[in-house]
Amino acid sequence: MSHQRHVLIVGGGTAGWLTAAYLARALGAGVAVTLLESPEIGTIGVGEGTFPTIRETLRFLGIDEAAFVRAAGATFKQGVRFTGWQPDSDGTPHSYFHPFDAPFQPEPGLVADWLRQSELTRAPFAEAVTIQHQVAAARRAPKQPGEGDFAGPLTYAFHFDAVRLAALLADRARALGVTHLSGRLHDLVLAEDGTIARVESDAGTLTADLYVDCTGFRAELIGRLPGARFHSVADQLFTDRALTCKLPYAAPDTPIESATVATAHAAGWLWDIGLAGARGIGCVYASRYLDDAGAAAVLARYLGSDPAELAPRRIAFAPGWQERAWIGNCVAVGLSGGFLEPLESTGVVLIEAAAAMIAELLPPRGPVDRGAARFNALMAERYENIAAFLKLHYCLSRRPESFWRDNADPATLPPRLAAWLEQWRHRPPSRFDFQLESETFAHFNYQYILYGMGYATDAGAADAAAAARAERLFARVRAYGERAARELPPHRALVEQLAGTALSPARTGS
Repeated sequence: MSHQRHVLIVGGGTAGWLTAAYLARALGAGVAVTLLESPEIGTIGVGEGTFPTIRETLRFLGIDEAAFVRAAGATFKQGVRFTGWQPDSDGTPHSYFHPFDAPFQPEPGLVADWLRQSELTRAPFAEAVTIQHQVAAARRAPKQPGEGDFAGPLTYAFHFDAVRLAALLADRARALGVTHLSGRLHDLVLAEDGTIARVESDAGTLTADLYVDCTGFRAELIGRLPGARFHSVADQLFTDRALTCKLPYAAPDTPIESATVATAHAAGWLWDIGLAGARGIGCVYASRYLDDAGAAAVLARYLGSDPAELAPRRIAFAPGWQERAWIGNCVAVGLSGGFLEPLESTGVVLIEAAAAMIAELLPPRGPVDRGAARFNALMAERYENIAAFLKLHYCLSRRPESFWRDNADPATLPPRLAAWLEQWRHRPPSRFDFQLESETFAHFNYQYILYGMGYATDAGAADAAAAARAERLFARVRAYGERAARELPPHRALVEQLAGTALSPARTGS
């Protein structure tokens, strides 16, 4: 007689519906998935970003790229452009790009070659080592029409409307057999051993083998279990508030940025995401250094208008994570499991990682928590690594404001980051620095931030022949980038073609 696991997911949004669809797709007839969603609780976010892993996740779920672009209001993301994270130099605003593509390396030594060049004459790091810098700067798409779903010459992710993505994932989950119940959670009843016995809701009494908490910051399941502890990193990552809004384009044919734009201010930063019909904008700030009225003023200056007309939404968050995201028969996914801050769009990738691990670690029979210890260890390690990567963006800044000065204080650095920075004075970040099972970012992602922020690494001296060879290689990268920026279609043109809203096929001209 076959046995079927019963999984109850409490909460919808991106976390709930992505997890539901993923488990239904991965485990098939071996699992019965039910999702309880309150119609009174909305999805956080007016525009969100993803990491390149989202392409394989969508492919696995059976969602084609055009349908995703159309249904989620999605656009392409090729990285993050940082503006103002260092003081201006001779009146020129500081800016650098963190692309998704790895450095162009037909042979080893490209990064060291760049480090050996003169700081006064060399090109910015991302511009020198990858063609994606020029493509994104020209607001070009990362691929040509017809190159296949989630495929192309450049690595990319997406920007999307969070509400519309949740609806798309819900449709796909239901098609995969997920049962959808609408109603509020009223009570959580625990068994004598501290596990969940049942939940009481508008939809009645519900029981399951495994309960998945996707209730957001409220953590209504995991937060009530014995042994639940939240690990705060507020002493390392200071931002804890955001004001978010949408700004319509001035004209329907306005070019769309092909990257997230992250602009620093005195107590945090602003994101600017290009969606198909509007820009999603948010002011991220640390409440210890800037109050809500001050944040609204920062947002107003950035928008050039009164943000009250756009009805900004205020979001408060505490940077950190559940020390044990899987306790007994309950596992937290998404915001209930932890959150750091919006920088580098790690929220969705953590949902993807959690869903994939649950699918592989959930045993088909017997105690459901056999894989909990491994899940908890890997998720905690992943959060710690992400926290260190995010701190890297702040701690190298020489901005004079107290927020930035305090971020540069060595006492606020995670120990692993402090150790890495000491090593990276003498060599670039290496792939051997990281354990891939618990990493979101590769060694070259660290390189883009380090050298975009002006970090100095001693690469030794090169002889004349090596310098000449390096210059030829950098010239080749420049030429490839110029050609790609000419030949790839405008970002908006490809988006409109995939969404079926273009008046004509995507053009290769401006």
